[in-house]
Amino acid sequence: MLPAGKIPPETLKKLLKHLGTDNTLVIVGPGTGIDFGAVDFGDRILIASTDPITGAVEDIGFYAVHVNANDVALSGARPRWFLVTLLLPKGSDEGLPERIMRDIDREAKKLGIAIIGGHTEVTPGLDRPIVVGTMLGEVEKEKLVRPDGARPGDTIIMTKWAGLEGTSIIAREKRGELTNAFGEDFVERAASLMEYLSIVPEAMMAAEFGVNAMHDPTEGGVTNGLHEMADSAGLGLRVYPEKIPIREETKTICDFYGLNPLALVSSGTLLIAVKRDHTKVLVERFMAKGINAAIIGEFLAENKRIAITRGDEVPFPRPETDELWKMF
Repeated sequence: MLPAGKIPPETLKKLLKHLGTDNTLVIVGPGTGIDFGAVDFGDRILIASTDPITGAVEDIGFYAVHVNANDVALSGARPRWFLVTLLLPKGSDEGLPERIMRDIDREAKKLGIAIIGGHTEVTPGLDRPIVVGTMLGEVEKEKLVRPDGARPGDTIIMTKWAGLEGTSIIAREKRGELTNAFGEDFVERAASLMEYLSIVPEAMMAAEFGVNAMHDPTEGGVTNGLHEMADSAGLGLRVYPEKIPIREETKTICDFYGLNPLALVSSGTLLIAVKRDHTKVLVERFMAKGINAAIIGEFLAENKRIAITRGDEVPFPRPETDELWKMF
């Protein structure tokens, strides 16, 4: 039986045998750890990505825009066009789709994105709305950042903090319980972490700087995101968990519910593979722009995935599912 969340990599590999007609214009296709597809149109590359929002109800439109825009930005492309599918539970009030689309409209305008199509329906069997988005963008051919571009010896830079999206969702969905435990001010701070959800600004910075690969850790958090980057490049990795930045709000909520913050959905965080001798300059550029950044590991030629904890080398296993699913 499959667990909630992303399909395990070994199952996904079986599905990737069914990809329709071969097309020579497709220069980035589906795969483990691949966030977007890329189609060659000559001097320009069309970038496409799709993601559902399944773990949030409050502010679901906000998440739909930014989670999908993030995946396109990882290629070095600026998100431009968005298609939206709204799946609503039976018995939903007529104001629900209006509220969702109003939020989508607001966030799309912030990023300069046009909504060009979609679908809406009331779907039997749902207990919460689901929004499925498809985001399109374009990038100059020579500026494409491939998702499988990490190289042995590359440093791994991480922006912002682990578990941002999960912390924000839990704070909103469990507002009453957390307010009773920690107070209203704490819950508002935790809920407001959704403001950090977009990685478009730092992805554009990194792409202009010239990096080898980028990835945003969604389900399974930073831990799964690192494995996905290594999967796509066919590499091993060495991680320093003690160097991974985590907000106090995230630590508190994860301690309260018994969750692992490094396996909690982490949209808003950007993982970057960059040549070792370029690492310091890129981190300094992020910090100068007010974007928190840390060096958390490196990619290895050897087929091993390890963590260095208190000076000891230990295995770095992939999480079976995202910690958020334990909450719902």
